Amino acid sequence: MKYLILVLSNEKSRAAWETLSEQQQLEFGMAHRRLSEQLAESGELVYSEGLVPQEHAKRVSVRDGQIMSTDGPFAEVKECLAGYYLVDVPTMERAVELAALVPDAALSEVEVRPVFEMSMLDEWAK
Repeated sequence: MKYLILVLSNEKSRAAWETLSEQQQLEFGMAHRRLSEQLAESGELVYSEGLVPQEHAKRVSVRDGQIMSTDGPFAEVKECLAGYYLVDVPTMERAVELAALVPDAALSEVEVRPVFEMSMLDEWAK
């Protein structure tokens, strides 16, 4: 089953990041690279990417057939998505073990969610 490991950024994690030296920030990024390589070698990684800061994002909605988009930053947001790992592992317990290896887990929290696969709709339709 696929699980999405969400790397969340918030005020606490951003403050912790700011205390790191440039060398420590580089090592942090390299730890992400090593984890991605390890998960790829084990066959558990489906995909992984980091995201650029939220001020480069857009929020999109459709009202009465009209597309509306809003530029970041989003002042009301206290937490945002900083990156993710999509893994394919047999159990939630294994996904949690892998989430604990994400470097950000030491600064704040990461979240694990099972992926709802569209093929599950076929089971519901029965």
